[in-house]
Amino acid sequence: MLSLEQAVGAAPTLAALQERIRESRWCLDQVQHLIPASLRPHVLAGPLQDQEWCLLVRSSAASTKLRHLLPSLQLALTQRGAQVNAIRIKVQTPGR
Repeated sequence: MLSLEQAVGAAPTLAALQERIRESRWCLDQVQHLIPASLRPHVLAGPLQDQEWCLLVRSSAASTKLRHLLPSLQLALTQRGAQVNAIRIKVQTPGR
């Protein structure tokens, strides 16, 4: 019997997906300190694809506040060597 991690590693598509998830979480770790503490619980690492990173937020109010931080988030990622050319913000609707 294979563990989930072994199965993911054995399947190239799943391994690539796992790596993108890891990279997305790394990006969030790199910019977390720039996000106000009260806003952090509302921000999740979303998909990272084709050098575009998506941040998922739980409300439109959080989205608005986060948009003001995009230039500093982008700069921090660039300085840390991330291959991210754009950051999108997507509001998650309940149940999705």
